[in-house]
Amino acid sequence: MPSSPSVLVSLEGLRKTVRSRRGDVEILKGVDFRARSGEVTALLGPNGAGKTTTLTIAQGLDRPDAGTVRLLGEDPWHAGSALRSQVGVMLQDGGLPPSATPARLLRHICSLYREPADMAALTARLGIDEFAGRDIRRLSGGQKQRVALAAALAGRPRVVFLDEPSAGLDPVSRQLVFELILELKLAGLAVVLTTHLLDDAERLADHVVLMRDGAVERSGTVAELTDRTGPAPIHFAVPYPLDAGAVASLPEGLVLAPEGGGAPDGCLFRVEGVTSPEDWAALAGWWREHRIMPTDVRLLHRSLEEVFLEVTP
Repeated sequence: MPSSPSVLVSLEGLRKTVRSRRGDVEILKGVDFRARSGEVTALLGPNGAGKTTTLTIAQGLDRPDAGTVRLLGEDPWHAGSALRSQVGVMLQDGGLPPSATPARLLRHICSLYREPADMAALTARLGIDEFAGRDIRRLSGGQKQRVALAAALAGRPRVVFLDEPSAGLDPVSRQLVFELILELKLAGLAVVLTTHLLDDAERLADHVVLMRDGAVERSGTVAELTDRTGPAPIHFAVPYPLDAGAVASLPEGLVLAPEGGGAPDGCLFRVEGVTSPEDWAALAGWWREHRIMPTDVRLLHRSLEEVFLEVTP
């Protein structure tokens, strides 16, 4: 029987207050979350929610005013090189020396570890070889992101913190980064990431933490957060508007409403109330009776974006 994932990052009751010209501002108000081995944990929230401060404290770059932090079982604020060598950090704003080349920088970073990653394989995988000899200041944002990711993985970490790992990437590079993150997960790492791209979080994350105003508003798996009460509504598209007579004759118990935004070749509709095979048959019979041929039919599952907008109106 497989063992349950180990908790590699644990934050409990984090509080942090900073001073400003307008007085003390509490930016963390009792934040709790855990990141486990073999899982991707996504930290989401609007600007100012406290995500960056939370991760800065989790990494040991700052300390909370109250609460406890455990990174691989230790307090990262007091930890030494033995712990830090097991943690990889990728910063969105780079933190990369602008006059260095990716080749020189990554070679130097690997020299700091006893058993570094196979950097030649990693740079080839991320497409860094194409610009490895160019000064970092001359790289695009997406290229810098790839270099920062390679640097974070140089020491074969057990925990990796990724800040907006897909920001600025073209679709091909984005897919490469997704595949690499999933491989890290399968290798047993705890991956903690932030992103403003909710589709990325929905695709990658095993556990999601939604923050607002310095507190955790909701957390859970994507399935738990997006679960609907009752059956999912049905979406269908037709290449023409429906006449009033057809709409008026909709089977009893079903509710039809137009979807916002319209469709490029016609109309989008949403049907509520389909709870059984008989309801499906009634809907199909209605389509047949009025010679309605849908061009797209699917269940509308709630997205992570809908949940995010509920938390951050």
